[in-house]
Amino acid sequence: MTINDEVFYGLLLALAGFLFSMMLTPIYTHFAYKYHFWKKQKQKTVDGKDLPIMTKLHAHKFKRVFPTMAGLVGVISVTIVTWIFNLDRGQTWLPLVGFLGGAFVGVIDDAINIFGSGRGAAGLRGPVKFFLITVVGLALGWFFAVKLGWTTILVPFVGNLEVGIVGMIIIFAFAVVATSNAVNITDGLDGLSGGLAIMAYCAFGTIALFQGNMLLFGFCMTVAGWLLNYIWFNVPPARFMMGDTGSFALGAGLGVVAMMTNSFLLLPIIGLPFVMEAGSSLIQLFSKKFFHRKIFISAPLHHHLEAKGWGEAKIVMRFWIFASVFAILGIFIAAVGGAI
Repeated sequence: MTINDEVFYGLLLALAGFLFSMMLTPIYTHFAYKYHFWKKQKQKTVDGKDLPIMTKLHAHKFKRVFPTMAGLVGVISVTIVTWIFNLDRGQTWLPLVGFLGGAFVGVIDDAINIFGSGRGAAGLRGPVKFFLITVVGLALGWFFAVKLGWTTILVPFVGNLEVGIVGMIIIFAFAVVATSNAVNITDGLDGLSGGLAIMAYCAFGTIALFQGNMLLFGFCMTVAGWLLNYIWFNVPPARFMMGDTGSFALGAGLGVVAMMTNSFLLLPIIGLPFVMEAGSSLIQLFSKKFFHRKIFISAPLHHHLEAKGWGEAKIVMRFWIFASVFAILGIFIAAVGGAI
């Protein structure tokens, strides 16, 4: 098989992910609206304070109801397409399990949010979600280091750095946990996280392609295909939200793909918008706790920009452009820095 054939096959997988999710979307939408998969809006910050600014900014959304947990469509689509056409122990088993592991954590959170009542109805508490996704990351890291034999991290322009089995497991778990939470934090505006995730998956898919990891490239294209379908329905006004089911699946899968391409240190570059979003939330929390003042009007960063007067579409599209630039930069560094 020539590289042209393999690229063509990867693009066919993207098309399959798009078409399969397009077929599943009406089924999900029917049940979501019939059984009221409504998301309960967050009323408190992680430190227990009220959210007057975000409530004011999104008052128009609070007045209408639309379902969450649409990430199920992507999870099912990506799983079926990969399982039937692209499953391989060395290249796609691990990212698929990471994708499903993140989705499992997200489904629990979304289900509690949708169907729960009382004080805990907002979903899983932060420490519980952190613990569960950490377990997923550690388990996948163990398989990566012990079963697949990866114990080195590529430092661009320097070479491979030996970190050992324990070090690799910790780094792998950190990649999964950090990326999962970053994508989840970013999922706050219609189309924002979906568009950013397309850029990131396509960038790492391109790196995998030039490394000769054609099946991993195909997995990334399958996810991108689903995300194209998701954005079609999620542009303002959104028909539904992906929920934690989708955001945790995307984040965990992206962290695994970064490790599988030996591009862990490129993850903060290709995923810089996610880093900025998560970082702004951490900075805000730290400043409020220790200095009793806010750095941002509202966190994460996209809410700060909303409060500054930026329109939702303007924020989303400029973030997409920003993500595209850094995706290209990440591929360039991979090419000249030794990853490709």
